[in-house]
Amino acid sequence: MTRNQTVTDVAYECLSKRKKEIDFSRLWEEVARKMEIPEEKRKRKKSQLYSELMLDPRFASLDNNKWDLRNRRKYEEVHIDTSEIALDEDDTFEPVDTSGYDLPKGEDAY
Repeated sequence: MTRNQTVTDVAYECLSKRKKEIDFSRLWEEVARKMEIPEEKRKRKKSQLYSELMLDPRFASLDNNKWDLRNRRKYEEVHIDTSEIALDEDDTFEPVDTSGYDLPKGEDAY
C-alpha cells in the first residue's frame, strides 16, 4: 500500500481480493490495519470510510451491513425502483427560524 491511497482505494483493493461480500466491520478492520491508522483516529476514519463507501459508485451496500463491489452484483440487487414511491403534492414547507443559530453570513456563507 502506498501512503497516498485513500480509504476507499484500500477498501476497493480488499474487496477485489475477495470472492464475495464482507461485513462493514471486517472491511474496516482490514482497511485500518493496511493503512496503519492510529487508534486515536480510528473512530473518525471509520465513519469517513462508511460515508465515502455510500457515495462511491464502485461499492454496493447490501443487506445486513455487508458490502461488495457493484460490478459483481446484478442490477436488481443494487438499484431501487422509485417509480412506486408516492409523492404528496400538497406538502408545503415552512421556513425554519434560524435566529438562534450562529450561522455564517455575507461572504462567509456557503
